[in-house]
Amino acid sequence: MQQIREDLRPVKLGDRRSPPHIATLILLAGMSASVMNMFLPSLPAMATHFNTEYAVMQLSVAIYLAFSATLQIFVGPLSDKLGRRPVILWGLVIFLVATLGCIYAPSIEIFLICRMAQASIASAMVLSRAAVRDMYAQDQAASMIGYVTMGMAVVPMLSPALGGLLGSWFNWQAIFWGLFALGAGVLALTWADLGETARTSGKSLTAQFAEYPELLRSPRFWGYALACGFSSGAFFAYLGGAPFIGQVVFGMTPATLGIFFGAPAVGYFAGNFITGRYSTRFGVNQMVLWGCIVNAAGGLISLLIFEAGLGTPLTFFGMMTFVGLGNGLCIPNATAGMLSVRPHLAGTASGLGGAIMIGGGAALSAWVGVLLTPDTGAFPLLWMMLISALLGLASILLVMWRERQLADS
Repeated sequence: MQQIREDLRPVKLGDRRSPPHIATLILLAGMSASVMNMFLPSLPAMATHFNTEYAVMQLSVAIYLAFSATLQIFVGPLSDKLGRRPVILWGLVIFLVATLGCIYAPSIEIFLICRMAQASIASAMVLSRAAVRDMYAQDQAASMIGYVTMGMAVVPMLSPALGGLLGSWFNWQAIFWGLFALGAGVLALTWADLGETARTSGKSLTAQFAEYPELLRSPRFWGYALACGFSSGAFFAYLGGAPFIGQVVFGMTPATLGIFFGAPAVGYFAGNFITGRYSTRFGVNQMVLWGCIVNAAGGLISLLIFEAGLGTPLTFFGMMTFVGLGNGLCIPNATAGMLSVRPHLAGTASGLGGAIMIGGGAALSAWVGVLLTPDTGAFPLLWMMLISALLGLASILLVMWRERQLADS
């Protein structure tokens, strides 16, 4: 695949003067995914440890997502000014310190504060995508982001199962020690391999933030951002509600839940593989459209199964593979679309788009935790997932309609 930045050296693993190898970008993005979901099978056990209710413990998901969204607003402009490399490295260092805080937290309040600080790892996910956009044109970037997130999908496929096993064999703290070890390894690799890809703007941070309106006035940016946000919203609602469904509604053990929990990642892997192969051929709009349709179909079929009284762990988690498949088609392509609206603001666009996506996910995750009770079963979660997916479909249809209008004028 041809690089559009002729001033960049050829990619060489372990060379800090060259752009990062795809393996480094995969691990950077994968770390963020593992931090989000590796500990979820042990949420009930952690609630017992801290002597608090599940709804309070579940805030560790919503608070993480909310702070991640806020952080991404600043990470993008900061990386456009200073470069991708220093922002990612500092984000990893802060993450390691925060992880130690989670392990030794004496109370739920301290744990939640440290969990919030762990969101600094979001800089790795946001800026790994921005680095790809630094190197490639829009459709090529979508394909490369697809390959990056395809590899990243392996992490959320395996990390809940690994977290469930660590929690069963040892305790929940062992899960966070595992995250610390992973983070330290990724930091070492990033230090050795991540060459700078951005042309730093040289502007002050005030000037960088002053360019946000340039993005906010773009209908294309909003269309891609909302399609990405609503499509992924179905998955974030799943993150907030699936541990409750698995253990309270279906009575699954943490280890068993950890194995089932990664079902969406199977579909996500497949969706990103398809993105990597076909985005250049079909373009980002068609790929986002297909992804939103598949996402909505998975939610609708699952809801109908439960309405018919046939809901089981196999049907519930099995249908989530379609949600993952839809996200694997939608997110990389919508992200490439967002970053291509104003290529000189790729970091800012990645941060703002990520904030919209993660912020919405935080709200959905927290709201699901409030709505779910043993009496409601899985229905509040399934309805929220379906509505979010349908709103994503409406967003990309509006983008395509707008582009047709402009082409005809």
